[in-house]
Amino acid sequence: MAKVSKNARVAQRSANAGSGRDHVKVVKSIKDPKTGKYTYKEVMIHKDKVKEFFASK
Repeated sequence: MAKVSKNARVAQRSANAGSGRDHVKVVKSIKDPKTGKYTYKEVMIHKDKVKEFFASK
């Protein structure tokens, strides 16, 4: 079995830099006007669009 050096793994990680670390899980609570109960919406979105997500209804 071939070994991979630590430097090679670090270089590969930086090549994939924009992949998963730019996304975050956000949870938004939404109140039902009829019953008054809360529901929760969970979404994985890009971290640059978090404010837009919370601003929208």
